[in-house]
Amino acid sequence: MKYYIIAGEASGDLHGSNLMKALFQEDPNAEIRFWGGDLMQSVGGTLVTHYKERAFMGFIEIIMNLRKISKFISFCKEDITDYKPDVVIFIDNSGFNLRIAKWAKAANFKTHYYISPQVWASRASRVKDIKHDVDAMYVILPFVEDFYKKYDYNVHFVGHPLIDAIANRAQVSEKAFRETHQLSDKPIIALLPGSRKQEITKMLSVMLSLVNDFKTYQFVIAGAPSQDYSFYKTFIKSANVKFIDNKTYDLLSISTAALVTSGTATLETALFKVPQVVCYKGSAISYQIAKRIITLKFISLVNLVMDREVVTELIQGDFNKKNLKKELERILDKEGRKKLFLEYYELEKALGGKGASEKTAKLIYNAIKG
Repeated sequence: MKYYIIAGEASGDLHGSNLMKALFQEDPNAEIRFWGGDLMQSVGGTLVTHYKERAFMGFIEIIMNLRKISKFISFCKEDITDYKPDVVIFIDNSGFNLRIAKWAKAANFKTHYYISPQVWASRASRVKDIKHDVDAMYVILPFVEDFYKKYDYNVHFVGHPLIDAIANRAQVSEKAFRETHQLSDKPIIALLPGSRKQEITKMLSVMLSLVNDFKTYQFVIAGAPSQDYSFYKTFIKSANVKFIDNKTYDLLSISTAALVTSGTATLETALFKVPQVVCYKGSAISYQIAKRIITLKFISLVNLVMDREVVTELIQGDFNKKNLKKELERILDKEGRKKLFLEYYELEKALGGKGASEKTAKLIYNAIKG
C-alpha cells in the first residue's frame, strides 16, 4: 500500500522514522512518500521536503512567513493528489497538518493522525474539526486519551515512542565518548537550548551565564540537527563549555544534570533519569498571546503526565540567572536528586511501556487493509 507521511521538527522526524520502520515490517510492499528529515530518509521511501525548510516558531514568526507557509500547503495538496496514497498519516505539527487533514478528508483520502495536536493545551474547540477530518487518532500520552473521551471521540493510546527510541539505542562508552569529544573528567551539565534559532538565542545565553558559578562541572551544549556549529560558537566564551552536535542521547546518558528548553526534550531527559530544570522564554508578544490561549497548569511534559510539579519550570521572567542557579544547585543536591529519580520511575510506568510504533503501524495497516 501507499503511505504519505507529514512530519515536522526533529521530534517528528524521530517518531516518523520509527513508524516507517514498523510500517515496512507490517507491510513488506509498503511505498512511503514523506515530509520529514534525515532520520526518516535513512529508513527509505521518498523525501519530499525537509523540515528545516519550514521551521517557524511562535505567533509572530509564523505571521511573518505566511506566504511561504501558504506555498507549502498548496504544494502538499498537489503532491498528495498526484501520489494517490491509500492513507495520509500526520505526525504532530498541528498548524500545518490540520489544514491538510481538512482538505484530504474532503478529497476522500483516509486520514490518520499519530501524536495528537495539543488541543488539550489550548483551543479545545478544534476537537470538533478533528473528529470530522481525522479517521483515526493515535495518542502517546495517557491524559490525552481521557481528554478526547470528554468529547465522545475514541482514540488509541499506544504508549510513548521515546521509550523504544531510548531503549533501542546503541550503548555508549563514557570513557570513549569523553575522549572523542575532548571532555574533561568533571561531571557533566547538559544544556539543551532547543532546536530553532529563535529559542536557542533566548535560552542559551542565560544557561551559559552559570558556567563560572559551577567550575567543578563540565558544561556541554547539545547541538540540534537543524543548526550548525557556526551559530552556536558565538555564545561560547569559556573553555569549560563544549559543543557536541546531534548526540543528545549519548550526552544525556552520561550527564549529571541538565538545563532543558520546554518540549519533547524534557521527557527525553526524564527517561534518561537525569535531574533537570525546565526553561522557556519566548518573544514578549508571543508569550502574552500564549498566556491567553493556553489553559494548562504546566508546560513540561513531565509535569503534565504526572499532573503535579515533578521538575521545576522557569518560564519567561522567572527564567533568569538567579533562579536558574538556585534550581541547578537544588538538583545537584543528593536529596533533591533522590526524590527526582523516584518520580522518574513513576513517570515511565505512566507512559504505557514499549512498542508504540509497532502498535500504531499495525492499527494503521489493519484499518487500511480493511
